[in-house]
This record gives sequence, C-alpha cells and structure tokens, in this order.
Amino acid sequence: MNQFVDRAKITIISGKGGNGAVSFRREPYVPEGGPDGGDGGKGGDVVFQADRNMRTLMDFRYQRKYQAENGQDGMKKKCFGKNGADLIIKVPTGTVIIDAATDRIMKDLVNDGDKYVAARGGKGGKGNVHFTNSVRQAPNFAEAGGAAKEREVILEMKLLADVGLVGFPNVGKSTLLSVSTKANPKIANYHFTTITPNLGVVEIFDKSFVMADIAGIIEGAADGAGLGHFFLKHIERTRVLIHVVDVSGCEGRDPKEDFDKINKELGLYSEKLTKKPQIVAANKIDLISEDDPKYIEFKEYVESKGYKVFPMSAPINIGVKEVLGEAARMLEELPYEPELEYEEFNVDVDDIDPNYREVYVEREGNIFVLSGGQLEKIFNSTNFNDTGSLRYLYKYIEKSGAIAKMKEMGLEEGDTVKIKNFEMEFWDEW
Repeated sequence: MNQFVDRAKITIISGKGGNGAVSFRREPYVPEGGPDGGDGGKGGDVVFQADRNMRTLMDFRYQRKYQAENGQDGMKKKCFGKNGADLIIKVPTGTVIIDAATDRIMKDLVNDGDKYVAARGGKGGKGNVHFTNSVRQAPNFAEAGGAAKEREVILEMKLLADVGLVGFPNVGKSTLLSVSTKANPKIANYHFTTITPNLGVVEIFDKSFVMADIAGIIEGAADGAGLGHFFLKHIERTRVLIHVVDVSGCEGRDPKEDFDKINKELGLYSEKLTKKPQIVAANKIDLISEDDPKYIEFKEYVESKGYKVFPMSAPINIGVKEVLGEAARMLEELPYEPELEYEEFNVDVDDIDPNYREVYVEREGNIFVLSGGQLEKIFNSTNFNDTGSLRYLYKYIEKSGAIAKMKEMGLEEGDTVKIKNFEMEFWDEW
C-alpha cells in the first residue's frame, strides 16, 4: 500500500550547553595555583535538511521527539568541553517548517540540500577562571550551560510539480497522467480513486516537466469538504494547471457548471490559484463529437473567459499530445521565480527574550518569589556552600533593583525569598 503523509507534528529539543568547570591548579612546585576551570561546550543545534530522495513524511508518524546532543562540561587545566553534535533531520523537498506555538512559517525548504536551524543549542558555561577579580582571587563557582530550546514544529509537505491536473472526480485525470508518463496511478470508474497525489515526468518535444494528478475536488473543498485542503495546497506549487473536464456529460453533470465550480473552489482557497495559466482539456470527446452543440457551447463559453480548449480522449490517446505540448510551451515562457509569501521566523532573533535580564518580583503570602531568565541561569551556577558565589548572586539581585522592589512590597529581615524551588531568609547582610 502506497501511503502518502504530508503533515506531521513533532517535538524538537536542542542540546543543553555544558557547564563551566570549577577547578584549581594542583601541581607540585607550583605554589598557590589559581583557578583553571575550562568552559563547557555548546549544545547541538536541530537542523532540517531537504532531501530529494525522500517522498513522504511517513517516518515522523513513528518518531515524534528529536533531540540534539548536549555540550560536554568544562574540565580542569582550562580544557574546554566538547561541543554537542548537531542533529540533522532530513525531510522531503517542498517541506514547510511551521512553529506550532505561533503558527508562523519558519522555513520553506524548496531545493535539495536546503538547510534550516530550527532550534539553537545552549551556549557553553564559563569556567571559574573567568570570575577572578582583584577581590575574588579563588572563585569557587562557574557558569551553568545555556538551556536547551524545545519547541513543537509542524512539517507540511507540498508537492513540487510544474503542472497540476485539476477537475472533478472521475473526469480522467489519472488516465491522462498514466498515458503521459510512466506513473501508474490507481484508476477505476468511481469517485476519489486517487487518495494520494501522483507524480510523473512528461517527456515531449525534447523537453520534460513534472506533472501531478491532484485528487478530485468537490464543492466546498476550500472549506475542507471531501479531501479539502489536503490536496488544494499542493496546487500552490504548480506553475501551469490542466483543467480536465468531462464534456460528454455522461454522469449527468453540466461541463460548464463543473468548470466554474472548480475555478470557484480554487479562488476561495487562494486568489493566486485563479491567476495561474490554465489549459482546459475537454476529455471524453470520443463519447460525443466536436460538432456536438453541447461541446461547441462549452468551448465558446470557456474561450470567452480567455482559456484555450483542447478536445481530448485520454484512454485512446486522442488530443493528449496537443494538451501536453501547450503545457510545455507555457512552461518555456513562464519565468521560474518562487516568491516568499511570508516573513520567515528567524531563530536568532525570535528566540531572544528582550526581558532576559529583567528580575520579576511576586508576593505569595509572606514569601517573595523572584524569577527571570538571567537570574535563573546565575542561580543554576551558584555554589551555595561558597560565600563568594552567594555574594555574586546577591549582587546581581541587588543591581537589578529587585531588593528595593521587595522592600517597597514590605520585605523585612527574616522574610523568605524564593528562587525556583530554593527558599532562603533575607538579611541585610546578604
């Protein structure tokens, strides 16, 4: 069974940065050895890479969580920790990466080999060698590594085809694809035979292009009826549309109404779809004739709207060459200029918290709760058995204005101050 999966939701986690080391030189004949703790290594990034050899997003149904390698902790003798390895996640070409939390497009991986860093690894923490000063000669603390970044992303694949076949179910799109290419779509005389988009390569007049059979669209498809958006979105990538219409009316439908309904659904989904070059293939012409008043009426109606009509019978290969030749001619004249229709999500900018240095104060009864991005990182770096390390934490809190803020809220000596899960009593001698 050929399964096509074109949307998946996964969790990605970058690597945590390695912690800086607390270390002192301890060598014979080297009196009063100073600090020599090395820096931690950077955490690995999570990177998406387009791969033309992949056809579906099926793999992401079975594995939903992906994590890069953490950075190694720093070591003594100023030795740096090893950087964590990046995690490369391969996806099919034509995959759009979407941030699930904001629904913003992060990257559109159109070409084979395109890469995008979706989650940066945490920075490595500094070793204690960086925290010496004229007063603090032997710091007994180091910086914790940067936190890993975790986010949910939606992977959405859109087929990359030059020409898209559109039309109601059972009008002959799959048959046209099968006689035009080496593709072998499932064909039968009932609606929605095609439940997955089929691709094939057309070779004509020493030219070639990729053609996709987009599954049958019905009224209300733009609102999700039938197969709805599942297939409409694949038409966005195509450059030329071949609109296949059953002009025989053998199923009791009016070809003119079919033509208008399909174009209406395309327009409701995206106005840009109505502006794509469109060839109208009047299929099943063998069941009537080109002199039939119904066909003449249909041809005049469609041509009055500015489209070319080609009589065709795909099963017996009548008119197929003319339709494909017109598509090849149009593609030659159309410049290929894929345009970005969105402002890309920039990890290096969007992941930066502008309030990272802010220390927030809340009061819960008699407990004063402190929080903040940089505060928590310094807190994670604190050695609570070392006076110098505690003093470093206190100075940061004081300089941030949090102590003054707490006093305005009624902070007194002996009151409890809480950071994360750690509680301590406040004294002015902090």
